[in-house]
Amino acid sequence: MRPRSIRAQLGLLIFLAFVVAQGLAVWLFTDERGAAIRAAQQGETADRAVALSEALTDTSAETRDAILSASSSPAVRFAYGPDPLIGDSGLEIASLKGHLPENARSEELALSRHGDQRAEPPAPFSWLRQRMLRAGIAPSEMHLSLPLSDGGWLNVSARFQRPDLQLPPVLVGTALLSLLLILGTLWIGLRSITGPLRRLAEAAEGFGLDRDPPEMPEGGPLEVQALSDALARMHERLSRMIADRTQMLAALGHDLRSPITALRLRAEMVDDDETRERMATTLDEMQDMVEATLAYARGVSTDQPTEPVDLSTMLHQIAADLSESGPVLSVEAAPITLPLRNVAMRRAFRNLLGNAQRYGYGARVELSVGDGHVQVDIDDNGPGIPDEDLERVFDPFVRLEDSRSLDTGGTGLGLPIARSILRAHGGDVVLMNRPKGGLRARVTLPYSSEL
Repeated sequence: MRPRSIRAQLGLLIFLAFVVAQGLAVWLFTDERGAAIRAAQQGETADRAVALSEALTDTSAETRDAILSASSSPAVRFAYGPDPLIGDSGLEIASLKGHLPENARSEELALSRHGDQRAEPPAPFSWLRQRMLRAGIAPSEMHLSLPLSDGGWLNVSARFQRPDLQLPPVLVGTALLSLLLILGTLWIGLRSITGPLRRLAEAAEGFGLDRDPPEMPEGGPLEVQALSDALARMHERLSRMIADRTQMLAALGHDLRSPITALRLRAEMVDDDETRERMATTLDEMQDMVEATLAYARGVSTDQPTEPVDLSTMLHQIAADLSESGPVLSVEAAPITLPLRNVAMRRAFRNLLGNAQRYGYGARVELSVGDGHVQVDIDDNGPGIPDEDLERVFDPFVRLEDSRSLDTGGTGLGLPIARSILRAHGGDVVLMNRPKGGLRARVTLPYSSEL
């Protein structure tokens, strides 16, 4: 899964947090609104019951029945009886204190969604039923029993349904305005952080390339600026260290030429032919290793300037030169221009193609352009190499060929030189065994269409 940016991640988290917060606010609003509406309904019903009980004082049975019938409705029913509807164990409704006389009785029962009285819920959930009743978000039935002067009781049954959810426009508008303000502020704040970080990442991509040190971005938060300064100092130290070691390596290889030449002259004075030839062969190997060391030093140095180079033309030329003295190397590549150190890059591809020709009995080279990079695949026809050696062969002086002859095994610096040159250009090379046989050397180089 493709990673998201800091701005997207924080924006998503803030948005989810806001939605959860608004959801809680709506829930609290609904809770308070339902409780208020239910309390108002109960209070109004209780006041009607008290007024009706006063009206029934000293009335005849016929008049009483007419008054009760006229006062009842589908939601509220009034009835006269010799006994109270609520027993002595009924729970008094707290919100009706002040509405009913002291000797009146009240209780509230939960209803199912079909309007039937529900059985007592399990003990662990009894608190939930009471909480829903107090919040007014569950349908319920209220019973009232008020004593009359003649010894009878006025019994009241009132059913209350859950109030519909109605969000005031002010609440909705406030939520949307708050969301817009939070997201806008978040976008501005994150942009001031991610902008310098993005420029810092782009500048860090230039580390190690054969060009002037990248200009580190300025501005942004204090922490980003501290990171920018630290990266600039790190790049300066690394460049200085690499330059010193490269210079030392080049000087060492150059100084070894003089004693090798002197030893070669002394070897020519040896009378024994066999001994003289062995010494000459050993000195030739030493000379080849020195030249390879100097080539390695020149490959990682930054003395040579970069220039626009047609990579396709370079590959065709190298393949044509090598094909004259060995197995054929074919190239399929469209013209493409990159900023390269011509001599160093030519040495890198010559080493790679030379290996493919020597050990792979010919190869096919294909150049393709991807998103921000150029890819060169060199597929040879050889047996490949063990998987555990695919990375080890890039170590200096590592040779998989069993013989000690430089003619067949080389010096072991060809691949390290190629990788060093490619990495100095911001690219790389990796080896992989092809499923159908043979070895593939995949080269990648950064590419910008603005060149």
